[in-house]
Amino acid sequence: MTSPFEEVELNKKHEEILGKRAVLLQQMESRYEQQKSKRRQQVKLSQAAHERNAQLLQDLQKMENRLRTRKLPHPDILSLETRYWASVEEKIPEWEHFLLGKGPHPSSDPSRTPKQRKQKTTPRDHAPTQDGALPPRPILKHVK
Repeated sequence: MTSPFEEVELNKKHEEILGKRAVLLQQMESRYEQQKSKRRQQVKLSQAAHERNAQLLQDLQKMENRLRTRKLPHPDILSLETRYWASVEEKIPEWEHFLLGKGPHPSSDPSRTPKQRKQKTTPRDHAPTQDGALPPRPILKHVK
């Protein structure tokens, strides 16, 4: 048999255990509620991301359709574009070191003559008029 003193000790331990159990149950419920709220928030974020992605896909499809149905530019413009990009590609080796920050500007190259640095101009282009002013520039007409 147990003495009354041991019984009191056992009751105290039992009360402590029940108190700890109640605290742990409360903590578990709190964490469960936190997890539930996190899941709800993640679901909302996921749905929002899904809607954004769907909208982006629709926008991309609209843009693709517009590009497919767009009229091609005039052949002269295509020819000019092609020649422009060909000239750009031709000049890349000259400009590469300068653009990468590893060398001087191509026009400051002392081995090039001034004629090579400037575009060819005709004397008529820069001939002053009788009053000393330059003639007006010609008006360029745009082809549509």
